[in-house]
This record gives sequence, C-alpha cells and structure tokens, in this order.
Amino acid sequence: MKGPREEIVYLPCIYCNTGILKPDYLATVDVDPKSPTYCKVIHRLPMPNLRDELHHSGWNACSSCFGDASKKRNRLILPSLISSRIYVVDVGTNPRAPQMHKMVEPVDLFWKCGLANPHTTHCLGNGQIMISCMGEPGGNGKGGFVLLDGETFEVVGNWEHPGEAAPFGYDFWYQPRHNVMISTEWGAPKALANGFNPDHVKEGLYGSSLHIWDWTSHRKLQTLDLGEDGAIPLELRFLHDPDATEGYVGCALKGSVFRFYKTPKGDWAAEKVISVPSKKVEGWVLPEMPSLITDILISLDDRYIYFSNWLHGDIRQYDITDRRNPRLVGQVFLGGSIVSDGPIRVLEDPEPQPPPRFLQGRRVPGGPQMLQLSLDGRRLYVTTSLFSGWDKQFYPDMTQQGSVMMQVDVDSEVGGLSLNQDFLVDFGKEPDGPALAHELRYPGGDCTSDIWL
Repeated sequence: MKGPREEIVYLPCIYCNTGILKPDYLATVDVDPKSPTYCKVIHRLPMPNLRDELHHSGWNACSSCFGDASKKRNRLILPSLISSRIYVVDVGTNPRAPQMHKMVEPVDLFWKCGLANPHTTHCLGNGQIMISCMGEPGGNGKGGFVLLDGETFEVVGNWEHPGEAAPFGYDFWYQPRHNVMISTEWGAPKALANGFNPDHVKEGLYGSSLHIWDWTSHRKLQTLDLGEDGAIPLELRFLHDPDATEGYVGCALKGSVFRFYKTPKGDWAAEKVISVPSKKVEGWVLPEMPSLITDILISLDDRYIYFSNWLHGDIRQYDITDRRNPRLVGQVFLGGSIVSDGPIRVLEDPEPQPPPRFLQGRRVPGGPQMLQLSLDGRRLYVTTSLFSGWDKQFYPDMTQQGSVMMQVDVDSEVGGLSLNQDFLVDFGKEPDGPALAHELRYPGGDCTSDIWL
C-alpha cells in the first residue's frame, strides 16, 4: 500500500475535566504542512450518547477487499469499549467533515452474540466486518468476535463457534494464506475499567496467552501461554508480507516483545525477543515500575518495529531484518512517569532519568501511547492517552489538562527518532474543554488497519 502523503487523521476523543459529562467525539486533524489549518482540529463529530469510551477504530473495507470494485473505504467503525455501542461513521461523503451513518446498540451484541466491550475492527475479504470483544455483558472476560454485515452493518452473529471463546480478548490479526488468525488478551472489563490493581493479576483477571484459530473453520487450535514475561499481551502484528508466517506482540506488564511463528511441524510457537527491564523506584505505588508496552507497529516494508513504553516514557525503533534478534536503532523520550523533576526516583539504574519534554511551551502530559506511521515510514504520529480509567490513575494531570498529539521524525534508512518541534495538536485547548485523544487513522488506510490477502 503506497499513496500520497497523509493530509488528515481521525482520532476518537473523550472529554475530561469539563465539570459536566459530555459525549465522546471523533476529531479530524489537518496534518498537511501546506494547509492553513495545519495541526488544527478541523471537525468534531459528537456521539449521541454518554459514557461510551471510544477507543480504537477500523474500516468497512481495506486491502483485504482488493480487487472488488464495489468495496469502498468510506465508513469508519468506532466501537465503544465501555458502553459496547458501535458507531458507523460516513467518511466518504466529506472526508474532512465525517457524519454519523448508523449506530449498533449494545443489546444487539448482548443478545445476538453474548459479547460486550468491542475493541479491534478488521474488514474481511468476504465483505463482512469482524470486531474482537473483551467480555460478556456481566463484565467478566470473554474473548469472542462479532460479525457485522458490510452493507447494512447489522449484527450477523459470532465468528467463533459456541463455547470456544477465549477467556479474555483484545486484539487480533489474520493471515489468510496460512489459514490462521491469532488473538490476544487484556483482562476482565470490570477489573480494569476503573484502573489497574496488581492483585487482579494474581487473581487471574488478566490474560497472558495468544490464541491460534483456524481461519476457515473458525475453530480454536492452540493456546500459547506466554508466562509471566508475557502478561497482558496487547497489540499484535503479523508482518505485512502476506506470505509471512511470523509477527510480534507487545506484552505490557513485563515490557516484553514476543515473536510468534509457525513451526516446521505446522503448529505455532512464541519466543521472547525484546525485554525492557522494569525500573526499581521509590515514590510510586509499587517498588518496581514496568515500562508498560501499550502499542506496537511494523513499518510497511517489514524492516522496523516501533513500540511505546507508556510509563517509562519512551518510543523505541528496532531493526527486525534479523527476525529473531531485533536491534535497537532509535529511541526518544516524550514525558512518562520517571522524568527528572517528578516525584518518582529511579534507583540502581545506569540510565539517567530523562528531563521533562516541552513542545511549543506545552509540557508533554502522560507518556507516549498510540502510534501511527506514515506510509513512507518517515513520520510517526503519537498520542498520550491510554484509557480514561488508567489515565486518571497514572497521569491525573493529563486528565485535567488534556492530551497531545505529536510527530516524531523517523530515519528510515539507518534508524533514528527525533521529536518534530513544529508539530503539536493540543487537546487541552479544545473549545468545549480538555480531551483525551486515542488511536489515529488515515482515510486511505495505514500499517495497523490493512491486511493483504
């Protein structure tokens, strides 16, 4: 997938610190440096309900539908992580001013699928839309999948067979040429909704496994337990090459990246290939602070992997030419919990605590979280909000002041990351109050939305 430079970006946003409850909204941001509204929110589409928690988004059609002229990428799918609503937004009629097209009510997910808390959206080659879910209507964990009709957006039913849902759900990616889909786990929605409690890990309310599914029969074939080092495996990415039989997953709690791969026997396995050690600290809730890898992506040429350490505050770039031995080639600190002027002191660590990061006079709040790479691999866009319940716990100042969107310039030849000082979208200055912006999507597709057949 190659195309012109991105001109606009869509981001789901949640108001914070406004005094009264307000609906979430979809922001359209101008990222064209030649435009008079560069770095500005040029449109806001409010949702018609409250307490949705817009989180991730996906498309009605993508590269999986390549070759079908009737399929157009003109609807953005917005699942609500808490309310379990699914919004379908028309971005085709006027890409710079999206409008609401349809709303799928939670009761459709509850009654037709026994599922709730929808998260990741991928379009399928058969024209349907598939959305992973994290739980069931009672707030317990349940890793199933909802199918939507690609034309009417009505709930069709479950993708998985009855009784075969995983204990927890979160992200997924499929590779049709190898007849496989792999899904990940976060935790039970009622455990994580209001913040992170370490005791819930011990109580088994968070996941640590990858689930391997037969793409054609929809049967679950394997469960790969990643162990303690693989606790809370979140974002999962296959290599973009549709012939590839491997990829990577970021595991939040221990700061690990695992490579998953197909073995010569035909089954699947995983191995840890990157580890970001936790830091011994004082002045924090625990004696050790994990890096908390929360987002990960692979460049379209399958050469680099990027991930964010939300608590430590850095983004890393690894050369993955040698798939089993990633090599660190770029790193940049953008906020985080261990800044040198903060209340937390890092102990017994050879790396100095990074200074706070200021951009155009604005102190960067929170830590780097959601990532999106330009199609040419030269610009990495970053937002700082993870999930409102966790934002309030770990970065209360951000929930008072709003989050930001930044641009990191990437050396895609030999590696290297640097913050672009001329780019800032400050969601603390929204006209109706500060907001928390989350995932980023380009109208033409990107390296975390599209799957090739």
